Amino acid sequence: MARPWRIEFAGACYHVINRGNYRRNLFGERGAAAAFERALDEAATRFGWRIHAYVIMRNHFHLAVEIAEPNLSSGMQWLQGTWARRYNGFRKLVGRPFQGRYKALLVEPGEALGRVCHYIHLNPMRAHAVEPAQVGEYPWSSLPKFPRSDRPRWLEPRTVLAESGGLRDHAAGWRSYREYLVFLATDEVSKRVLVAERLSRGWWIGSKEFRKDMREEAARRGMELDLERFAGIELEEFRAEREALWEEKLGELARRARVDLDRLPSRRSSPEKVLLAAALKRTTSVSNAWLAKRLGMGQPASASQFVRRWEQDPRRKRALEALLSRVKT
Repeated sequence: MARPWRIEFAGACYHVINRGNYRRNLFGERGAAAAFERALDEAATRFGWRIHAYVIMRNHFHLAVEIAEPNLSSGMQWLQGTWARRYNGFRKLVGRPFQGRYKALLVEPGEALGRVCHYIHLNPMRAHAVEPAQVGEYPWSSLPKFPRSDRPRWLEPRTVLAESGGLRDHAAGWRSYREYLVFLATDEVSKRVLVAERLSRGWWIGSKEFRKDMREEAARRGMELDLERFAGIELEEFRAEREALWEEKLGELARRARVDLDRLPSRRSSPEKVLLAAALKRTTSVSNAWLAKRLGMGQPASASQFVRRWEQDPRRKRALEALLSRVKT
């Protein structure tokens, strides 16, 4: 059976879903959901994702993701793989925690994306984890994070606010949004609009015009073929687009760090090189091969090793965090 299309391009939005293997309760154990949230924070920062909504249930998760570069597949591989290694390592387990390949439905920005976000935020109520009036109190969701002053920079509030009547990004606006969700959860007409089949099946969510445009986009990029035939191959167009974005981010980091990219030291592990490499790995999906070649760090494995050692040094890690705080994500 052919696998569904994966169309990836800058600015694309997706409803991403995956479940525990055999529907096992992956996130029911203590600390499991919090660990997944931490991995999501790292993935969103590293891959430049904007998360419009998310929820972590006992045996599955939902994300409404917008990508800045064609990296959904690599980002999801990193997110799921990183969490799985931590989960299995802590519990001394082996095997695959997830049921397999995640599902990713292309979503039309605007009203359709807003519906997906509302659907995601209402998952705890539908699963009877909370009552409708307490839906904003479910901890493993973007909903209680939105009003906070320390909201993650990758958490994007504009869609849910705009598609709930043009609410403002302040405490009163978020109270109104929670009230709107209660209305959606209890009004019979609204509930029929937010049924699961319409928002978690197929390959697209949106208007017929959006579906037509996405089919044309797939054909233009050569992705009308089954992706199994592309296994292990990254289209040249995607690769060039990704590398251009890495180069742009490297230039910004170098300016903030006051490093001249044209006058880098010759030593492969020079602090200037490793600081930039560590910062780039934190904020993009850059490959070790590209880093090694671009910064003159020897072999890809060497670049990875230099960065890992830098992250393990408390003083150098503080320098990295200081640089990242001055860079727009």
